Amino acid sequence: MSYRVIIDTDIGSDIDDAIALALAMKSPEMHIEGITTVYGNTSLRAMLAKKLLLLGGREDVRVYQGIEKSLLGNRPVWMAGHEGDGVLSDYEDLEYESGHAVDFIIETIVSAPNEITLIPIGPLTNIAAAMIREPGLAKQIKEIVLMGGVTRLGINGANLNRHLEHNITSDPEAASVVFRSGANITMVGLDVSSKVKLYKKERDILNAAASPLRSALVQMLDRWFRYTGEDFTPMHDPLAVAVVIKPQLVRTRKMSILVEYSSIHPSGQTIGIPLEDEDGKPLIRSGGETTEIPSEGGAVNICLDVNQEAFMETLLQRLLAD
Repeated sequence: MSYRVIIDTDIGSDIDDAIALALAMKSPEMHIEGITTVYGNTSLRAMLAKKLLLLGGREDVRVYQGIEKSLLGNRPVWMAGHEGDGVLSDYEDLEYESGHAVDFIIETIVSAPNEITLIPIGPLTNIAAAMIREPGLAKQIKEIVLMGGVTRLGINGANLNRHLEHNITSDPEAASVVFRSGANITMVGLDVSSKVKLYKKERDILNAAASPLRSALVQMLDRWFRYTGEDFTPMHDPLAVAVVIKPQLVRTRKMSILVEYSSIHPSGQTIGIPLEDEDGKPLIRSGGETTEIPSEGGAVNICLDVNQEAFMETLLQRLLAD
């Protein structure tokens, strides 16, 4: 099966966006319609995405710069400060497409209704703006598989010490627009993404199989390990890419997602309201009526568990392929 995808990314801060892009590039099932950048210095992020595509021999993929601030312009923007280090040379000015990311997202989906899968792996600002600009867009999207949020309803919920997740809390108003849209959404949150980790031993495997793209990823990994002071990093965004092509990697449950937000930062807790039981049967109210989807949003497939070994095997197999 072939998947036509748009990847919307805040590439360059955490290493996982770059690895997610590499995984998509190395997955023959995926036809990448384009890459759109979001949050912070989106021009720098676009150049970094373009550079990685060139290193991977994918100069055919278009890259578009997107929105820099939150939807309401009311949230601080965090950037690590090392975006592009070791990959973009000093004063390197790579050309990307002149159009805007939001226009590209709308035009691509409208021209191919129910054929495009969106993979947002950053704050949801571009996606929300596209939905606001084009009423009815949500119903024309084949699927949205996003990395974001946390419900703490997975089997590791008691061990998760975070109730907020970066992509959602960076623009919770945008996240609320997307989750309320009624689009076909799968949420790959911290419940599952925190369980899949890449360690220095995997970094060494990538380094030993040197190629222009893998060498760039290793440089970015090393920089990220120094930044975090740890010898591992969760593969949040690559898991979202993998779920598109291998949905069997995760166990999901249908819920309605409400995003709590306020003018006080940080906010953006994602609250999951189960719509079905563990066996996938609709929940029944005490009066005998089937639980209705709350008017605030539609049913979302929430990932609650993941086959860690199968995912890491897929990730390394794809990244090491030539």
